[in-house]
Amino acid sequence: MTETATTNPTGYFRGPVTGVGLAVAAVVGLLDQASKLWLLFVYELGSRGPVAVGPYFDLVLTWNTGISYGLLQQDGPFGQWALLTLKVVAVALLWIWLARTPSRLTALALGLIMGGAIGNAVDRVAYGAVADFVLFHIRTPTWNFNWYVFNLADVAIVAGVAVLLYESLIGERAAKAP
Repeated sequence: MTETATTNPTGYFRGPVTGVGLAVAAVVGLLDQASKLWLLFVYELGSRGPVAVGPYFDLVLTWNTGISYGLLQQDGPFGQWALLTLKVVAVALLWIWLARTPSRLTALALGLIMGGAIGNAVDRVAYGAVADFVLFHIRTPTWNFNWYVFNLADVAIVAGVAVLLYESLIGERAAKAP
C-alpha cells in the first residue's frame, strides 16, 4: 500500500519526484541571489548606470515594487507584505502539486517556478522591491524597442511555465483528441 496525503499528513509535501523539484528550486534561488548580490555589491551596477553588453543587451538596475511586468506596483509596506504573502501561498501550492506529480518534467518545471518565486521573494524581504537588471532592446535610427527589465528568477519562472505548457499541450501526457 502506498502512502497518500490521506494516510500521511506529510504526503502533501513529499512525492516520488519532490526531491528533483526542490533541488531545481534551490539551485535557481541560489543562482538568482548570487547574480543579484554580485551585480549589486561587487560590480556596483547601481552606480554605473546602463552597461552595454552587446548590441541588443544591456545591464541596467531597476527596482520592481510590483509583480511581473511591473504590474500592481506597491509603495507601502502593506502592499509589499501582501505580495510576499501571495508568493508564499503560491510556493506552498506549487509544492503540493510537486508532491503529487510522478513526472520528472513537471517536477523540473515546478522547481523552476518555485525557485524563481523564492529568489524574488528574498529580494522583497531584503530590499522592499525586486532587483531587475537584464534589458533586451532593438534600436535603429528610426525605431526603438525596449523589452521589460527582468532577472534570472523571472527567466526561470517563464521557462517553468513554458515547460508546463509544452507538457500539457504537446508532451506525452497531453490530452489527445479521440
